[in-house]
Amino acid sequence: MSCHDTTEPLVGTGLVTVALVGSPNVGKSTLFNSVTGARQRVVNAPGTTVELASGTWRGAGVTLLDLPGAYSLHARSPDEAVTADTLAGRGPDVAAAVVLVDATAVARSLYLVGQVASTGVPAVVALTMRDVAAARGIVVDPVALSDALGVPVVGVDPRTGDGVDDLTATVRAAVARPRRLRRPALPDGAEDRLAEAEALFGWVQQVMSAAGLDRAAPRSVRTWSDRVDAVLLRPWVGLPALLAVMWVLFELVTVAATPLMDGVDAALNGWLGGGVRTVLGPAPGWVASFVVDGVLAGVTTVLSFVPLMALIFVAIALLEDSGYLARAAFVADRAMRAVGLDGRAVIPLVVGFGCNLPALSATRVLPHARQRLLTGLLVPLTSCTARLTVYLMLASVFFPRDPGTVVLAMYVVSALLVVGAGAVLRRTFFRDVEREPFVLALPAYQRPRLRSIAASTWVRVRSFVTKAGAIIVTTLSVVWVLMAVPAVPGHHVADVPVEDSVYGRVADGIAPVFAPAGFADWHASAALMTGFVAKEVVVGSMAQTYAVTEPSDPSEPGDLGSRLAATFETSSGGAPSAAALAFLLFVLAYTPCLATMAEQARLFGWRWTGGAVVAQLVLAWLLAVATFQVGRLL
Repeated sequence: MSCHDTTEPLVGTGLVTVALVGSPNVGKSTLFNSVTGARQRVVNAPGTTVELASGTWRGAGVTLLDLPGAYSLHARSPDEAVTADTLAGRGPDVAAAVVLVDATAVARSLYLVGQVASTGVPAVVALTMRDVAAARGIVVDPVALSDALGVPVVGVDPRTGDGVDDLTATVRAAVARPRRLRRPALPDGAEDRLAEAEALFGWVQQVMSAAGLDRAAPRSVRTWSDRVDAVLLRPWVGLPALLAVMWVLFELVTVAATPLMDGVDAALNGWLGGGVRTVLGPAPGWVASFVVDGVLAGVTTVLSFVPLMALIFVAIALLEDSGYLARAAFVADRAMRAVGLDGRAVIPLVVGFGCNLPALSATRVLPHARQRLLTGLLVPLTSCTARLTVYLMLASVFFPRDPGTVVLAMYVVSALLVVGAGAVLRRTFFRDVEREPFVLALPAYQRPRLRSIAASTWVRVRSFVTKAGAIIVTTLSVVWVLMAVPAVPGHHVADVPVEDSVYGRVADGIAPVFAPAGFADWHASAALMTGFVAKEVVVGSMAQTYAVTEPSDPSEPGDLGSRLAATFETSSGGAPSAAALAFLLFVLAYTPCLATMAEQARLFGWRWTGGAVVAQLVLAWLLAVATFQVGRLL
């Protein structure tokens, strides 16, 4: 097993398991949310970074496993491999499969149905997109298709609930009395893929003919979606529309979520923290400090991110459910090819400039695990707004004539790092991602279903709180211990200056590492260590180590600014501006906050997360050293 395998089984309800199978954009996730509601959870398939959703199908008495979308069972990606392996009996034991067929493109869907038939897994077919097909003049008779396939075919609209009860009853009956699809006559041996494909296409034609779907194509009907796409997919309209959507997402991350996060923080750290201190009043002082400043601080950090995560999940689900997300991918695809990704990667990367944490979660819009992993490794290189206070303060102190230019330069460097790192990764570890063709079916525009969106949002937020939250609370408790335990005599636990704590001594010990970058001082290294927890507290950490008041406005640093200037003047040997610029680049490029690392580990595993942390530290150090060494000569 790889190091990120979940310890949870994929299914553990004691019920038989039914697999949900279909190509992307056929309504699979909507159907899954409709029949399972909030009784679902997200886990990783064993040995992979592929996410699977598992839930209890209400009324059917089975566990439903939502397999990754696949156009074919001849896997071209880890996601399709999970689907193919499961249906071939090399994954979770499934009693039957519910295969979704798109009524607007029956022939294309039947190719996958034929491959499922060749596995011998009992099946039920769910016919979706019938309303869109009807609008295009296409009528598919479920009874005729059922006769042609040899298994029940149920027309269903998971968005409205139409046909869901019939499908539930059909699945319940199919589990009790399994029926298998009529298998195509495939050539012997699995080596001749061309011969197999020809046989499958022949089988599809036979089914189409038997179901009465091979007659002359209906008169072409120009739908509302077609008329909108005729305008929206033009570059001069599509690009501004995409930029407007990205701006709204950025505003959600940077503006709309801030008061909600501050409210949670104030309620827990203020009201609840004060109450805990009162209750623990008779106990030793360090007990209350550990509970409030260690454990409760960790819980607060986790819960304060919940509004932000929920907003992003809802926003992305709205884009996906409405059909716009596929159009955004089409418009942005050419630009995203520069980093070896398709257009859907534009959303997490843009969100990352607001906050890395929801950006990682936003990688779920990408269709394949390798794309999600590559994007997840690039997201921490986007400069989140938490770093902005550090940029503003140091730029105001060391570059008072033009601090705005320095701040802008940080964002330009961030974008260059994303492109450069993407170019390196796609030519090394991710060559397969670059070669993968961009295949995208544009779904019809539809009205989002809030109930389904609410269910999926709840499941994903809950997964973050329970899994990433445990890592965050544990780590912050350890940080409290390091800062509370004195390293020299004469101090009490939880009543020790930072420089005399174990934390301060560790910071002092690693300070020489930054000598080539011009800021070999324990104040700077202590601030960077605190930045592992959260970048927005770097300025506060500096103020704490200098025992001065944290500036309310980072562009007016006051006493903290003068102390920093004196420190960097000494540590840099007379080149403080070069050292400050090196420090800024280190803050830009080194590891993201603890919450982001925890989410990265939850999504992609500790092996990739640990490797990314080491790589970013090395990159940040090299950038800082090169900047200082060149800057001090100028």
